[in-house]
Amino acid sequence: MNPRRTSFQLARVFGIRITAGLSWFVILFVYIFYLHELLGGQIPDAFAVTVVTALTFFLSLVIHELGHALLAKRNGLEVIEIQLWALGGITRTSGTTEGPGAQFAVAAAGPLATACVIVVCGLGSKLAAQHQPLLSLAVEAGPHASPVGVWLKVLAVVNLLVLALNLIPAFPLDGGQIAQSIIWKLTGDRNLAVRVTGRVGQAFAAVLGVAGLYLLTQRYSSGFWLTLIALVIYQGAGAAVVQGSIGQKIQRLTVADVMDREPITIPVETTLLDAQEQFFARYKWPWFAVIDSARHFMGVLRQERVDAELAAGRPALSVMEVLEDDIPVRIGEGQPLESLLRSEALGRLGGMVAVDGEGTLQGVVTLAQVRQALRPAS
Repeated sequence: MNPRRTSFQLARVFGIRITAGLSWFVILFVYIFYLHELLGGQIPDAFAVTVVTALTFFLSLVIHELGHALLAKRNGLEVIEIQLWALGGITRTSGTTEGPGAQFAVAAAGPLATACVIVVCGLGSKLAAQHQPLLSLAVEAGPHASPVGVWLKVLAVVNLLVLALNLIPAFPLDGGQIAQSIIWKLTGDRNLAVRVTGRVGQAFAAVLGVAGLYLLTQRYSSGFWLTLIALVIYQGAGAAVVQGSIGQKIQRLTVADVMDREPITIPVETTLLDAQEQFFARYKWPWFAVIDSARHFMGVLRQERVDAELAAGRPALSVMEVLEDDIPVRIGEGQPLESLLRSEALGRLGGMVAVDGEGTLQGVVTLAQVRQALRPAS
């Protein structure tokens, strides 16, 4: 049975998928409603301006996330997608930055992109309404107001507010990740940096939540958004605190310390029928590592692929002909366990293949083994 779709692809830029969650489609109409309430009847073409402003605001969020994504790719991370959702956007990556400098560059790229958007919109609004100060928060109203000037001014002001919020040194905001990279650089301890910025994030979320609840008691709708943002930030910050605490306790562990050194593997010359009968039917594991005679890791053979080929009447094919060698399931046996925990493949496939510098299979590490290793540590 196919999994339920939770996001939809909107575009692909520089090879990066841009998707939107279901909440984005709802929040888009909410933004249009609030903007129209603000501008309706005050400027010409108010509805058109509100729709264009809402859409281009989300476009500016995509530009922000593209800043993160392009720097992440440049620093060797795999960018899975950029996803728009109710409270903005997020860049999903696989892997971790190798040092504080790389983390700083990736974290700072998004705010820098937003700053460029603000400058462009600010200059554009000044050209459209030359008598207004460039950074005035007031939006010109009246029957003679320039729709283009209003659009660019609102877009600049909203992005300025987003930038100011995002640069607060509280995880998981960009400012928190920038602060995290600086603390990591100064102390040499990444886990300490994660915990400190996580605690700051929790404190900031608490202050934001109290402010939101107060505004709700005064019947200001903005209180709802502040409270919602506070909950999201507190959740992300809390996860960072836990991650930093556990990471500090297990930072001396490597993949080799927890892996199974004698895993069940499939020889590369095995036929699909033999693989089904001798491995999948017997051990009930959804995939197996395939190795050659020298135990070099060749790729992964998955149950779905075997079932498809057998159903098509090709039981005599060798596993070499259908194995998948592009799945990011490989990890060095000397890698820290913390790197393994950040790997998306571990959660998606339930395990990873540990190899040495020559690509020789040394073991397999599964989620169950990782949980066992973490249980006494946590």
